[in-house]
Amino acid sequence: MSAYYLNLVAVNPKQEDIRSAPVRVLVDTGSELSWMPAEVLARAGIHPRRCRAFTMADGRRMERDVGYCILEAEGFATIDEVVFAQPGDQHLLGVRTLEGFGVTVDAIAHKLVATSTLAATCARGG
Repeated sequence: MSAYYLNLVAVNPKQEDIRSAPVRVLVDTGSELSWMPAEVLARAGIHPRRCRAFTMADGRRMERDVGYCILEAEGFATIDEVVFAQPGDQHLLGVRTLEGFGVTVDAIAHKLVATSTLAATCARGG
């Protein structure tokens, strides 16, 4: 399997005509949240809402601001939390965004594939 990158756009949820420039991000199913450059998010009018602690793949711990926005890539869109990445941080498309898109990752063909969404059990009346 090789690294898979795509362009991710952040959209201001309060004014959807305000959008970020596309950001090249690594599709990372090991990351819970998506990470985009803080300055790109700020230019799109997306503001930090709180600070979260993260444990990195190498065991380091760090804190970063997170906010809310609409994320779009390859014709898919969802509303999600996004991490305000600082210089030196990777730019990532995380698994929560992928789940919001309703896709799986085809790591061989390097594309997102629409899939049905799993639901909880359905209670039957009667």
